[in-house]
Formats: sequence, structure tokens, C-alpha cells
Amino acid sequence: MAARKILFLAGDFVEDYEIMVPFQALTMVGHAVHVVSPGKKAGERIKTVVHDFEGDQSYTEKPGHYFTLTADFDAVRPEAYDALMIPGGRVAEYLRLNERVIGMVRHFASANKPIAAICHGLQLLTAAGVLKGRTCTAYLAVGPEITMSGGRYVELPADRCHVEGNLVTAPAWPAQAEWLAKFLAVLGSSIEP
Repeated sequence: MAARKILFLAGDFVEDYEIMVPFQALTMVGHAVHVVSPGKKAGERIKTVVHDFEGDQSYTEKPGHYFTLTADFDAVRPEAYDALMIPGGRVAEYLRLNERVIGMVRHFASANKPIAAICHGLQLLTAAGVLKGRTCTAYLAVGPEITMSGGRYVELPADRCHVEGNLVTAPAWPAQAEWLAKFLAVLGSSIEP
């Protein structure tokens, strides 16, 4: 398995499981995972939140952990990376307002590099205008944005994911086992038993 260099876009109030689990899993199998946030450098921390499904009309949100960034946002050159990961959480609301973030997303889409996005992370793809004609899934509340951006939203159970070419998407953190396995396949990686 050839190690890949993966860019992970994050920031304060990212969903805890959607940053911790992918970062640890991809690092465990030998990939270099650089987690960045606008305006921050390697070694600085971001706050995470835990979203849970407890029978309310929407998810609940609780404080999560701190996550230490592994690279400097200002030093990132997207052409140096093989793939992109976009987690969910409220972070997507403000990351999509950053033109440099949107430019990075557009780079990965136009270069047809693997992109894994989960939950509200799809808001970066809609803001970047890269979903026209594409089929994907996301957290249910993001479905209308996908449709308005010219994409086709597929509603799936929370523990499933959707793959279309280089794009691997999932509705929420319960899908991470399948989402990460499919992303590894798109990367050309495998886990030997």
C-alpha cells in the first residue's frame, strides 16, 4: 500500500467523532494526515463538539475534546496532497465563507482527487459549486443545499455511505466504518487481515 498525503479541513466546533476517528484510522494505516484550520498553525488546538441522536427533532450538541492541528493552514498547497477530507459539525458553516478553503475544495474536485465528506461537511462542496451532476449523501438538513447546487441528494440510513467516482459521502458519524473503508478503497489502500 502506498502512503497517501491527505488534507483534512477543520476548525472550531467540528464534530468530535468525525475528526478524531478518521484522523486516527488513516494515520494508523500509514497515511500522512495534515489537519488544518484557517488562521491557525500546527500545534494550535481547535474545539470539537459531540452530536448525538436522542429522539429530538434534531441532533443534540455537547462539548467534545480539543484537537491539536498537525499543519499550518497558510503553508498548505493543495496540489501537494493526494486526497481531501471534510468533516461535519458547525465548522462547515464558517469554513464555506473562506475563499481559500473554497479554492482548495475546487482544486481537489477539478483534479478528480479522492474527496471524503460527511454530515454538514457537504456544505463546503455546495459552496464550492462542485456537485453539479453528482450524486451524494449528507446530513438530511443539507439535502436541499445539494439539490440547489445542482447535485442529486440520496437519503441513506445514518450508518451507510455513498460512493460516486472519487467522491465518498456519508450522512453522519454512525457511517464511519463504511465511509472510511470505502474512502480507503478509493485511495487504493487496503487493510490486510
